[in-house]
Amino acid sequence: MNIIGKTDMLRLLETLVNIDSGSYYKTGVDAVGKKLIRAFEPLGFKAAVYKQPTYGNHVLLQHVEATQPAILLLAHMDTVYPVGTVKERPFSIKGERAYGPGVIDMKGSHVTAFAALKALCNANPHAAKNVALLLTSDEEIGAPTGRPLIEEHGKGKRAVLVMEPARKDGSLVTARRGGGRFTLDVSGKAAHAGVEPEKGRSAIAELAAKIIKLHALSDHDAGISINAGLIEGGTSVNTVASRAKAQIDVRISKLNQAEPLEKRIRAICQQPWLDGTTITVTGGVTRPPMERNRDTMELISLIKAIGTSMGLHVTETATGGSSDASFTSALGIPTIDGMGPVGGNQHSEEEYLEIESLEERALLLAYTIEALSAKTK
Repeated sequence: MNIIGKTDMLRLLETLVNIDSGSYYKTGVDAVGKKLIRAFEPLGFKAAVYKQPTYGNHVLLQHVEATQPAILLLAHMDTVYPVGTVKERPFSIKGERAYGPGVIDMKGSHVTAFAALKALCNANPHAAKNVALLLTSDEEIGAPTGRPLIEEHGKGKRAVLVMEPARKDGSLVTARRGGGRFTLDVSGKAAHAGVEPEKGRSAIAELAAKIIKLHALSDHDAGISINAGLIEGGTSVNTVASRAKAQIDVRISKLNQAEPLEKRIRAICQQPWLDGTTITVTGGVTRPPMERNRDTMELISLIKAIGTSMGLHVTETATGGSSDASFTSALGIPTIDGMGPVGGNQHSEEEYLEIESLEERALLLAYTIEALSAKTK
């Protein structure tokens, strides 16, 4: 099977990376979507655009002759970087690696998906018509508008291949932790810390007591972790704080951990430690975990066999990070994550992509789609 050349792949990659597309920058995310729509048009793929008022538009691409594709490719167009990042450090190549904002998470994946589907259009049109590619716009912020679409288009699929990057060692992902975020808003009573501190009710003290109790819910052996990652409060050092706020990150490893953990968090926050303070809790567990199951293991076994036939040793791993793979996995749909190219240091200035992995992972994706399609004829 012939994959487009490295030069063409890098040209498309450079175009995509050099578009600021942070989750909250709708203009940039939509620009990435338009570039990809145009790239796929010559392949015979049509686009359904799901317009969003705040975040970028979601895009579904599939061949004009497709009827009921059995395979869903899942990718996101948003990055974590603010507007202006591209100007500061645009796409670049140093040795065998490409650099730039979103180069591996996950604009390199857009390139491998395009290369794989173009190869299939020429070598196996049936397989090319058996795929739908869903490009979402808000994965990096929890998929508030993307989740319903992911679940809708995932239902009934034989397999979902998620285009997050492979790990640094090339491993695919068969398990991820789920989780969510909670925001704690505490109200107290202000007072002068020197003149009449006894008249105050410190929101900061109340918040600190809550954080200690919440952190105690962590059970790392069970895969549960609680982290107060951001806190703020008070107006001046000599004032008893009337306001305080914390953002809490929650991670779980099993779906049945979610409800009991939420109940315990809310129970802790309902009972004030300091009389005269009140606390409001918002948020919840929004991403289920991606758990290994029989269907997942059958799918990874197929991909490993394909890798072996290519001379590629495919390995698997679990990761603590979350992705949209969790949504389809939780519905019982066979899902494999990490089908993109190899790279690392996501969400940092050192984010990179291994250039040689572009062609290799595009081929692995194309052969996987081909094998899955052969079973759906």
